[in-house]
Amino acid sequence: MSQSTAAGDAVQAMMRAVVVTRPGGLGALEIKEVPVPVRERGWVRIRVKAFGVNESEVTTRKGESDPEVTYPRVPGIEGVGVVDEADEDSGLRPGQQVATMMGGMGRTYDGAYAQYVSVPAAQVIPFETGLPWDVVGALPEMFQTAYGSLTTGLDLRAGQTLLIRGGTSTVGLSAATLAKDLGATVLSTTRSPDRTGELRDAGVDHPLTDNGTVADQVRELMPDGVDAALELVGCSVLADTLRTVRRHGTVCFTGALAGQWSINDFTPFMIPVGVRLTSYAGEAADLPADVFARQLEAVAEGRLRVPVAKVHHGLEQVQDAQDDVESGTAPGKHVVVLDD
Repeated sequence: MSQSTAAGDAVQAMMRAVVVTRPGGLGALEIKEVPVPVRERGWVRIRVKAFGVNESEVTTRKGESDPEVTYPRVPGIEGVGVVDEADEDSGLRPGQQVATMMGGMGRTYDGAYAQYVSVPAAQVIPFETGLPWDVVGALPEMFQTAYGSLTTGLDLRAGQTLLIRGGTSTVGLSAATLAKDLGATVLSTTRSPDRTGELRDAGVDHPLTDNGTVADQVRELMPDGVDAALELVGCSVLADTLRTVRRHGTVCFTGALAGQWSINDFTPFMIPVGVRLTSYAGEAADLPADVFARQLEAVAEGRLRVPVAKVHHGLEQVQDAQDDVESGTAPGKHVVVLDD
């Protein structure tokens, strides 16, 4: 995207973006004027309308993310907006509503904390909806992670029982609503007894208070164990979660809210006999456009609840949004809307 001077010299168009020049505190999130990304063939440039704010972006800002992250970097692992420019044979047209997420976005290349973002076409999901941008902006990463975990990770079926460990996280709340829509019975955990109401609001059948172990509580409700368990807390409780699952059931390791990603002195014999352990860390392609369309329709009809904690307006409020995410005082998704 460029414009020309009267003399014919090309001038790079500029945009506003949040840039992390070097890791640090909230002050490391600086609003800068930077060039609009030049789109490569096979990529799509999107005019960003809204984006979710996630724990992974907090860790990127603090320098605690994957070693592949380099600085300076525009964070943002997800975003929604409209196509600004795409290959003619991509099937995408300017002005079309799209979502994008993951795939190195905001880590190995610049992400959605900006007025424009350019991403590979393979991780662009087209959609049509009348839902406002603040609602749609909460969905891509949250729904993709929850949906991929329940399907690819757990192969969950109607009539089965599911335990969600870390249920008041945005992915946990989203997974509960998706699992209930699928027809599963859902057990879900929170460390705070006063937050069980949030779980019930998301459709959870059996809220559980997690004091570090939940296996006994689960077995009281389901003596043979649950069919499936979604692990979002991490390795610190994985052994206990494995004990909640019936023989030939499955545990899917998706997140590590407690910050522990590995187990010291791990032995395969910690996995109960006949229990399966999988993991999930998928990409946009794991959320097909028709599935996302059905989810949007379910949200519009009120069948799926979107756990939005707060809507922030403008890049100036990104610091506040990350502060809220890091403090954990407001449960649910934080969304930044870029007003025209």
